[in-house]
Amino acid sequence: MDNKKIIPCFGKKPISNTYAYYHDNEWGFPVHEDQKLFEALILEGAQAGLSWETILKKRNSYKQAFHDFDILKVSQMSNFEIKSLYSNKNIIRNRLKIDSVRHNALVFLSIQKKFGSFNKYLWSFIDNKTIHNEWKTYKDIPSLSSISVKVSKALKKRHMKFIGPKIIYAYMQAIGMVNDHLKSCPCYKKILKK
Repeated sequence: MDNKKIIPCFGKKPISNTYAYYHDNEWGFPVHEDQKLFEALILEGAQAGLSWETILKKRNSYKQAFHDFDILKVSQMSNFEIKSLYSNKNIIRNRLKIDSVRHNALVFLSIQKKFGSFNKYLWSFIDNKTIHNEWKTYKDIPSLSSISVKVSKALKKRHMKFIGPKIIYAYMQAIGMVNDHLKSCPCYKKILKK
């Protein structure tokens, strides 16, 4: 059984060890590898309207369903392969979300081609430097920012899906573009040193 822990960065609600591990080792730590950026983008899109803990529990199933998040392989998935995922009980069975994965992989590849990497494109919105906020409580942490609005609009212009400003802000938090650990959290200082 997964014991529950309280992580102040995520409020007062107890979270699982899996979620606590994610907080301590991934959330907010800068990511620059395109495949990891793609994985995070897909998982954030899948999370829309759901809890992040739900997505973490299904993460390995997403890896299996979407070729370990290999961008080229995902972009080449057949209609049959995509439609077979509609009945996969191990992932979120929302057809629009599932369909968006292959679509976004194609857009992701076009951005890589134009800019050399998705990493270069994405991190250029913040001059390649993590934004370190100084929040004192969970309630201080916003759900979007002017930069997430800008990134969302830019990606929508390129026809990406499931990338509204709130999803993009959560994505920016996840991949370390924004350090939204509370200033009192030990992870805040770890990220500050990177």
